[in-house]
Amino acid sequence: MSNITDSGVGRLFRATGIVSIFTMLSRVFGLIRDVMLARVIGADMLADVFFVAFKIPNFFRRLFAEGAFAQAFVPVLGEYRAHGTNAAVRELVSRVTGTLGITLIFMTLVVVSFAPFFAALFAPSWYLNSPEKFEATVSMLRVTFPYLMFISLTGAAGAILNSYDRFAVPSFTPILLNICIIFAAIFAASWSDRPAFAIAWGVFFAGLIQFAFQLPFLRHIHMLPAPMIDWQHPGVIKILTLMGPAIFGVSVSQINLLLDTILATFLPTGSVSWLYYSDRLAELPLGVFGVAIATVILPSLSRNFASKSSVLFSATLEWAITLVLIVAIPASVALVILAEPILITLFYYGDVMTLMDMEMATLSMRAYASGLVAFMLIKILAPGFFARQDMRTPVRIGIFAMVMNMVFNLIFLSALHFYWQIGHVGLALATSLSAYINAGLLYVELKKQGIYVSAGAVGRLIKPLAFALTMMTAILIFLTIYFGVHDSVGWEDIDGLSRILRLIVICGVACAVYLVALWVFGVRYADLIGPRMKSYSNV
Repeated sequence: MSNITDSGVGRLFRATGIVSIFTMLSRVFGLIRDVMLARVIGADMLADVFFVAFKIPNFFRRLFAEGAFAQAFVPVLGEYRAHGTNAAVRELVSRVTGTLGITLIFMTLVVVSFAPFFAALFAPSWYLNSPEKFEATVSMLRVTFPYLMFISLTGAAGAILNSYDRFAVPSFTPILLNICIIFAAIFAASWSDRPAFAIAWGVFFAGLIQFAFQLPFLRHIHMLPAPMIDWQHPGVIKILTLMGPAIFGVSVSQINLLLDTILATFLPTGSVSWLYYSDRLAELPLGVFGVAIATVILPSLSRNFASKSSVLFSATLEWAITLVLIVAIPASVALVILAEPILITLFYYGDVMTLMDMEMATLSMRAYASGLVAFMLIKILAPGFFARQDMRTPVRIGIFAMVMNMVFNLIFLSALHFYWQIGHVGLALATSLSAYINAGLLYVELKKQGIYVSAGAVGRLIKPLAFALTMMTAILIFLTIYFGVHDSVGWEDIDGLSRILRLIVICGVACAVYLVALWVFGVRYADLIGPRMKSYSNV
């Protein structure tokens, strides 16, 4: 399967590796954060409130900072770098940050001032049926929402650094959020009779710290902005024009997850928390790898499009698709099989979290994990359009997928809640299924428009991947039976260190078997480090 790469041998792979390493470190701290949250606030009433109050600004962060803004800003910035002067680029950066900043200030003031309205919008059931929960949500939202202002500016700074191939700093920055929340959980929570509110203040200060952290690095590349409000600047106008549709196109999965949370407020207490803990673990490989590769390929695809390198554009997309399949499919299978022992190991210690909480979170985690491949593919297929400044196509597809998600929500939620009282699982299943519809339509449209012309790398991967997955699944099932983790009874009685060691052994052996099986079928390191240009010589 080996071929000669283009002149930038391994650049994308190395960049992805850097982002993945720092993102993995962030996710490790994120797991520690979630363990601390499980121990301090568990899955009780105020835990549900915190997760809703935190998800609202976090949702807008992913929509704007990591979603629409980044997807619109990076291609325009790449265009200015390719065809303009350094002075023009600095002017664009200053105008964009100034205009973005005043917009964020206004938005924050509106939401904080009208917090009851937004709390009712995102938690309608609590507004109607649970006054205590609703009032707590209003109060906590006023603390957590300003985080959006700081983290969106952080996202703008990160987009600039990524465009200059400075991937390490933006990928390290989220670690600071987790450290702040861990600090709040350990120290501030012990001084408060309502620990969830102390943790909410940790979120507030985390946003400010993350933004301040990136400023020296912008100065180092001579891109520290002098913010100016300018709605008439051509670059600002173009970014705003691209951002509108990009909000839906890039963030449909996040909108679906938020809809899950809204609907979960109508379900029994704990449902919001079960979805949070299961989604966090299912998102681990997505954040470590899917987001990493999407972050790396967007600037590259934008440069390819600006320089009219259509062959390299297709080669980059095919490389990303191949790499995602190699990682996402085994990760999905492993999370489905090991969902229960992973959750018990991380979150169950018999005080604020019950065994029923673990069982309910296990079911929704398996539902989310089943959609992991689609979630990752969306992350890399959508940039194929955004890099070409085509926002309409992914928006059209995204809206259709979102509508289908709502249809699936109503079907699965009603059926599972009525018969088994596990309606939250129906929400997770609907999100995963709609993600496959979204990814499938994006892929078809890329092929139909001739944007992505395959050289056959994905087809050649089918047999090696099927063999490796079969071997990995067999060893996972064998080891889970051998260690007895197929049955939660007794697992919760094992001490924490033994749980961790067993999981490390199971995951380590399964991973080794998978990689060896791929190697036996001819997949080599050289096939993964960058786009295969030789494969396109006859395309």
